[in-house]
Amino acid sequence: MRKVVILFISLILVFGLSLPAMALTDDSFNPNYIVSDAQILNYDSLSLSEIQNFLTRKNGFLATHSATNPDGIAMSAAEIIYDRAQINKISPKFIIVMLQKEMSLVEDKDPKQSQLDWAMGYGCPDGGGCNDRWRGLWKQINSATLQFYDYLENPGDYTYRKGETYTFDNRYSTVAHITIQVTPANDATAALYNYTPHVYDGNYNFFNIWQRYFAKAYPGGTLMQVEDEVGVWLIQDGKKRPFYSKSALTSRFDINKIIIVEKSDLDKYKEGDPIKYPNYSLLRSPGGHLYLIVDDNRRGFTSGEAFRKIGYNPEEIIDTSWEDIKTYEETTPITATSTYPTGALLQNNQTGGVYWVEEGKKAPLPDRAFLTNMFSHKKIISVTPEELEEYPTLSQLVFGDGELLTSPETRAVYLIYDGKKRPFISGEIFEKLGYKWENIITVSQKFLSKYQAGETIKENNF
Repeated sequence: MRKVVILFISLILVFGLSLPAMALTDDSFNPNYIVSDAQILNYDSLSLSEIQNFLTRKNGFLATHSATNPDGIAMSAAEIIYDRAQINKISPKFIIVMLQKEMSLVEDKDPKQSQLDWAMGYGCPDGGGCNDRWRGLWKQINSATLQFYDYLENPGDYTYRKGETYTFDNRYSTVAHITIQVTPANDATAALYNYTPHVYDGNYNFFNIWQRYFAKAYPGGTLMQVEDEVGVWLIQDGKKRPFYSKSALTSRFDINKIIIVEKSDLDKYKEGDPIKYPNYSLLRSPGGHLYLIVDDNRRGFTSGEAFRKIGYNPEEIIDTSWEDIKTYEETTPITATSTYPTGALLQNNQTGGVYWVEEGKKAPLPDRAFLTNMFSHKKIISVTPEELEEYPTLSQLVFGDGELLTSPETRAVYLIYDGKKRPFISGEIFEKLGYKWENIITVSQKFLSKYQAGETIKENNF
């Protein structure tokens, strides 16, 4: 699992200081890996209508602009992007990002003629003197896409190559000059440096535009994994949290709900605290204090009797550091009289109603779907109505963010996002976002109606 090292710099007084490759302002930017090869080469990533819709939403000049091709035929900007993407086998998303990065044409409502003439910055070296041979929107998009395709097909023919280390001079913010070492991790990143040999003056901008335009947003509770990478991440509180072991993952979540995403989707999130230990682990601090880990909380023990009551083997105790322990929020300690500190399912032996009971409080299960999805690993304990009466009742349980719900009375599939149910406009969008049909939970219409309706998910980037 790749770990991003972050350097925070308040002031650099010495010019020419050599720094390893790392972001100065955005810890999600890694100059060694900016975009994947597949993302540049995915020429089917957007249809013609999707390109036009995107340009229209951005409401820039290109949304209504047309230009002629070499045969004198007028084509809309969207048609040129789509046509050249298909012919030259380069992603239309990539073309759109480059048009914004080079000349701001996706969002600029009133560009200068020079911006249109040199739309992709092709044939315009840093020193000036653009070559008229490549003037014009069609030629710019055609030539730049041919160039990037060749970068990826013949990477050995160019200056910057993956796996080799290079030093770049960059001007950035209040820092007069710094030199940054970059080792491109793939051909696509090397291609970007061959086209624009700058880190922050060029490729940092490309990264930010790509993230803003095409990196997908997912609700908290989503499990993410980049294709061909081992690590699994939990999206929580706007951050990505890595799992340090398979047991830490499987003790909390269903691995079948992992969504395979592009690396740029994962890079959208800053890294949060790792999830190191399986749920219900026993941790011992350097000072000898014992804690039971329950999700993101740690619960201490008031006595040896309280510890013995939960039935753990002393050999299961994990010695760890205060640094690890402090990533868990300390909550109510476990006493000798604590009831079900790790939770239990209790069923009224007269009515059949099932309740989730934890730390002396009960919450009714409003739908049988909870038994097969949230508590499939828990055994149901039959108890009397009198015993249940001893526990105060909490609100009914609900499925949290990231779950997929439907009901027999509707054909719609909903994603729970910020506590609301958001329907997918189509199965195509559902699949583009990486969701799996087998993970949809069927609940009653009565239960589904408890969620407030949210906006329809219409696009593959929400």
